Formats: sequence, structure tokens, C-alpha cells
Amino acid sequence: MSKKGLLGQLIQNLCCLPGVGPKTAQRMAFYLLQRDRNGAKTLAETLLHAIDKMGYCECCRTLTESLLCELCADNSRDAATVCIVESPADAWIIDQATSFKGRYFVLHGRLSPLDGIGPDELGLGQLEQRLATKQVKELILATNSTVEGEATAYFIGELARKHNVQASRIAHGVPMGGELEFIDSSTLSHAFNGRKEI
Repeated sequence: MSKKGLLGQLIQNLCCLPGVGPKTAQRMAFYLLQRDRNGAKTLAETLLHAIDKMGYCECCRTLTESLLCELCADNSRDAATVCIVESPADAWIIDQATSFKGRYFVLHGRLSPLDGIGPDELGLGQLEQRLATKQVKELILATNSTVEGEATAYFIGELARKHNVQASRIAHGVPMGGELEFIDSSTLSHAFNGRKEI
């Protein structure tokens, strides 16, 4: 079967989604065209509408369709506690999975000088302005536990110290239900060295 034409373009364009390879894209395309054309239309319309109407919150930099996102506009949330995350998806996950009731600041990446990503690209000037207001009392650093994520957390921790703001790092280690023999040595070492008294 030819990989050209509209079907080929659709399959190729679905591959732009993270975790979607050619086979998965092919299954999606055939499903939408054969079994759920109305769903495909709704998906396309919603996607176009979201692209047109959504931007970034001027306070926390997450995705929103207003000047302020729902979380920043919610006065019941604690503005003195700010969780630093790498992406809007991270903020979403933390808000769904935890009882955190503070605010967020989304970096849209992590420090990576080799890729040309420095403090300016992560909006750290905006974060520093927020810290200078003295309204923030604690930063929770929830960057990924990669080399770049750790470097980013360290850099922001130093920024917090400069403004006399307490900074803490989320715990990393053995997952709930995980068995030690299946945990990689780096994760196990980090968990072992970060142990706490019970």
C-alpha cells in the first residue's frame, strides 16, 4: 500500500506525538477513519481551537486560556509555597496525585548549555522577580532526576538561598511496590543515601 496521499500524511503526522511510532500511528489513523469519523472531527476541531486559544499563564507559565490559570486564580491556594516543575504536564500530575495546595512555576525545560538552554530560556528572571517580592517562603524543586534536572534544581536552590527562601527537593528512590532486585543501581544508591529516620 502506498505511503503517499492523505492516509500516508495522516500516519506520518501522528508520529509527531511522543511515544507514537509508525505502527501505532497506522492503527490510530485506520481506527479514526474506519470506526470513529465523528470522534476524529471533534478531535481535530478541539485541537485547532486549543492551538488558537491557549497560551501561558503570566504568573506560573503553565498552559491556560486566560491570563491566569485556574490554580493561580484560586485564592485558596498557598501563594507562599511554589513547586518548580519542568513542564505543564508535571504540574498536572502533581496536582492530581498529591494533596499539594500551593502554586507552581513551570520551567518548560531544564538547564542544558549544550542545547542552548540557560536561565533566560527557563524564565528564571521571572522566578527571581517573584522571589524578590518576599511573598514566597518555600520552593519545592520537582525537576526530573536527570543530570540536567539535578543541575537545574541546584541552580534554583542557590537562587532561593540568595533571597532567603527555603528550598526543598522532592524525594527520589524506590517506587511503592518496587522490589530491590529490579531497581537500577543509580536509583537504589540515591534512595539509600537519602534515607530518613522513621
